[in-house]
Amino acid sequence: QVQLVESGGGSVQAGGSLRLSCAASGYTYRMGWFRQAPGKEREGVGCIDSLGRTSYADSVKGRFTISKDSAKNALYLQMDSLKPEDTAMYYCAADGGFACSSGYVASLYGSIYRGQGTQVTVSS
Repeated sequence: QVQLVESGGGSVQAGGSLRLSCAASGYTYRMGWFRQAPGKEREGVGCIDSLGRTSYADSVKGRFTISKDSAKNALYLQMDSLKPEDTAMYYCAADGGFACSSGYVASLYGSIYRGQGTQVTVSS
């Protein structure tokens, strides 16, 4: 069983930046982020695998960057050029699968390990 704990959420104005962190209690092969805004469906944001390959949702490409520190079992989400539509609860997810792909991004909310989330609010 792997525990995931997110941190780094907060409030920021449009155009600003935030960096989210996810601390894992153990090693996971691939990890990612998904988000859910009130009244909306969960949306995969992006993922990274054990080889460092990444994949992102079209809505965040060029603005968000996922990275990891394997030595610390940590995952990060650097969010730049934030928009009000990025406002959501952001969740860290992980599983034992091998490759990060657009398919995994789309199904991140179904990962076997998921954190409790951290709120991101972007004001216009």
